[in-house]
Amino acid sequence: QVQLVESGGGSVQTGGSLRLSCVTSENIFSKCRMGWHRQAPGKERELVSSRGRLGIASYAASVKDRFTISEDNAKNTLYLQMNSLKTEDTGVYYCAACVEGGDYKYWGQGTQVTVSS
Repeated sequence: QVQLVESGGGSVQTGGSLRLSCVTSENIFSKCRMGWHRQAPGKERELVSSRGRLGIASYAASVKDRFTISEDNAKNTLYLQMNSLKTEDTGVYYCAACVEGGDYKYWGQGTQVTVSS
């Protein structure tokens, strides 16, 4: 059972930056696709960014050129650098790992990001 623990959320003003971290209980970056999702109040969860086993990243159109997904294998940590934050980026951000049956198998508990104008 892989465990994921997110951190780094908080409250910022528009235009600010945050870096989210997701520490995994084992090194799975070369074995699994990793992803960052978010869920805004009253909305469905959406995939923000993902990174395949070979390190190829993809982004939702709404965050492209503002967010960057990366990893530190030595620290078993996945990151999401978020720049030029907008109020619509507000939500709970979840780290997820290992796609099976069309969905991610392992999920973190989430970290709150609040962007205010």
